[in-house]
Amino acid sequence: MKNILVGIDIHERTQYLIDKSVELAKAFGSKIWILHVAAPEPDFIGYSVGPEYIRDFRAKELKDEHRLLTTYVDQLQKQKIEADGLLIQGETVEVVLEESKKLNIDLIIFGHHAHSFLYKLFFGSHSTEIVSKSDIPVMVVPFND
Repeated sequence: MKNILVGIDIHERTQYLIDKSVELAKAFGSKIWILHVAAPEPDFIGYSVGPEYIRDFRAKELKDEHRLLTTYVDQLQKQKIEADGLLIQGETVEVVLEESKKLNIDLIIFGHHAHSFLYKLFFGSHSTEIVSKSDIPVMVVPFND
């Protein structure tokens, strides 16, 4: 197992997810790719961008997400684990599957949040969709919030 992709969503349990991936990376001598899929630009999903303060707010959010992603990568490299971070805007499931193929990923790891029936009904579940569409093995780490 040479490449592990860890999908993060900037959650309080992200460190737990990364710690689990470190256990596997150390056991197999794997590289860890940390992927955060940011919400797509409003124009991409059919909405106008809006006033400048909204664009500025979104730019700050992306900078903060990138800074946090860099922190995680630095933390792994200090532990002598080869790691890279990716911040990509787009639709979560599609980005995870596309990047996994491009990077020759051997295992996809991500966390799973418990959601209510109504949430699942209206928004679905990224974890369920990735598991059902992926040709690559997937490890789901439960987040018991």
